[in-house]
Amino acid sequence: MAASTATADVHEANVRYHDLAAESYDAKWGIDYGERGRRQVVGKLRKALGPRGKMRFGPGLEVGAGSGYFGLNLLRAGVIADYAATDVSAGMLGVLAGSAERLGLDAAVACCEAIRLPFPDDSFDLVFGHAVLHHLPDLDGAFAEFMRVLAPGGAIAFCGEPSRYGDRIAAGPKRVAHVLAPAWRAVVGASAAVRNGHHKVAEEERLEKVVDVHTFTPHALARPLRSAGFEEVRVSGEELAASMFGWANRALEATADPAEVPWLWHQYAYRGYLGLQALDRLLLEPRLPAAMFYNLLVSARSPGS
Repeated sequence: MAASTATADVHEANVRYHDLAAESYDAKWGIDYGERGRRQVVGKLRKALGPRGKMRFGPGLEVGAGSGYFGLNLLRAGVIADYAATDVSAGMLGVLAGSAERLGLDAAVACCEAIRLPFPDDSFDLVFGHAVLHHLPDLDGAFAEFMRVLAPGGAIAFCGEPSRYGDRIAAGPKRVAHVLAPAWRAVVGASAAVRNGHHKVAEEERLEKVVDVHTFTPHALARPLRSAGFEEVRVSGEELAASMFGWANRALEATADPAEVPWLWHQYAYRGYLGLQALDRLLLEPRLPAAMFYNLLVSARSPGS
């Protein structure tokens, strides 16, 4: 298969997958626009930028914004003064626009690819995203485009990118969860999820195997930024214990009727995840190499004043 054909196939799969997922995306991932969500998002950006990175910007652009979890929370927190969002999925951008209207926020949205941004040169002080780079077939082209739209001295920050080693680690809890799922459903009193005839669910599961193009080593994530001319490139890692716990729980929950999973289970899963996030942050992240963690975060600056 020619490279251009493969890239087009990935693009179409991403559009279809995220259009299908848009309606239920915020509920599935527990998207929050209150204090909890703002604290999580601001903490991730601060970690990506490092201790010396500033946390106040003018115009910000979120690439692969999805339903807007990251950018809308940054806007509400005052980290960015203005917000533009792009995505290949019109369905996701529709959800984002609805959330922005409900929250009383201004969001300029554009349905486009990361390698073709419809903005003038030097338009933004911050270009950012969450869990998007691993969906992009042409990373070199994307980072060149991010450099073009960044003002001199502007910052770039991407969080939530799967590490190669961390992705392998996460496979273990998922396998164990699938083995234990029948017993778990019996304990919590939930029926098995019914998938026969649910064509949308089946299509989402099939496309999910296509849309994740990359897992990264720190070097592989930093290389296209340096090739594009970025300076002060920084790669860090987050979530090891929390990711294994979270993926095991999500794998269990995926086997059950969502309406029958008890509230107490959700509280346990959420509070346990936060507790292990704190363990990762305080004990593991300062001591272990970035490559060992499930998520990688990368930041850099464009040349200039």
